[in-house]
Amino acid sequence: MKLEILQVTDCPNVAVLEQRLRQAIAGTGIVIDLAHRIIKDAGQAADAGMTGSPTLLVEGRDPFAVPGQSPSISCRLYRTNDGGIDGAPSVAAIREALSITTSPVSESEDGPAACCPGPVPESVADSLTAWRGRAQPVDAFEKAFHQAVLRGFAATGGAPTVDELATIFGADVSVPQVLRRLHEGDVIRLDSSGAIAAAYPFSAVPTAHRVHIDGGATVYAMCAIDALGMSAMLGADTTIETTAPDTGQPITVAVRDQQLTATPTTAVVFVGGQAAQGPSAETCCSCLNFFPDRESSQSWAATHPAISGTVVDLTEAHDLGNAIFGQLLRP
Repeated sequence: MKLEILQVTDCPNVAVLEQRLRQAIAGTGIVIDLAHRIIKDAGQAADAGMTGSPTLLVEGRDPFAVPGQSPSISCRLYRTNDGGIDGAPSVAAIREALSITTSPVSESEDGPAACCPGPVPESVADSLTAWRGRAQPVDAFEKAFHQAVLRGFAATGGAPTVDELATIFGADVSVPQVLRRLHEGDVIRLDSSGAIAAAYPFSAVPTAHRVHIDGGATVYAMCAIDALGMSAMLGADTTIETTAPDTGQPITVAVRDQQLTATPTTAVVFVGGQAAQGPSAETCCSCLNFFPDRESSQSWAATHPAISGTVVDLTEAHDLGNAIFGQLLRP
């Protein structure tokens, strides 16, 4: 499916539209070919069919066109279901435009992507896979770029540099611009200098979760679920060395042919998050941790009332990690 975003330079609502596109197609299997076209003046807007920035074209047609609306390079305003205005179509409206049939979408889905919901979800697996599924590249090129970043981490243990990515993709690609788009979609995180700080499941800075890749590098994972999902993503056995966040007790989990061996054998994972909007790295990665047993995890949770969550056994946590990350390096 070919999509095109018509926009003026540095339009602040383009990132919002891209994020909602990711949310709209998450879990549908739909592959889109997304292009951007910069419109510089009213004449170009008239020729392209842009009635404000951003305008989304689906197979060359504006599904949100309003009769009588004139070509424009001003900010485009979209009506919400409650009669308000917004800078981009809602997730529900995008799904309707793309002919995606799904369950009703709440208005909160159109806000900034939250890592973990405040209340404990009915299905932890569905919740986790949904919010990480929304934060994935929306087109084939960005997917290939993202995969190159992930492979760079796996090969060296650290984040690939801008120069290394430029060598892979050539001088015609603005690597900083692509990185910025992925950052805005919470696919990766950049530091203040524009360098890669994280590409879920990998962290470029030390965390409590060290993962040894058999026959490869040693990397840091953003959280317990990320660490457990690496083996399936990479198609390699791994050994996770981590510590309990309250006592510092060492915990080791070996993943061999997708079978788990843990020390201590009673180890569990607390899956939680703060009731806040924002990138996964800031709102819940620190709340997804290994504990030596269920009792210690429940004790920790009792002393952190601002963090909602639940305790899952290692098998369920491993399944969550596989569901989120297992497909990321596949074509």
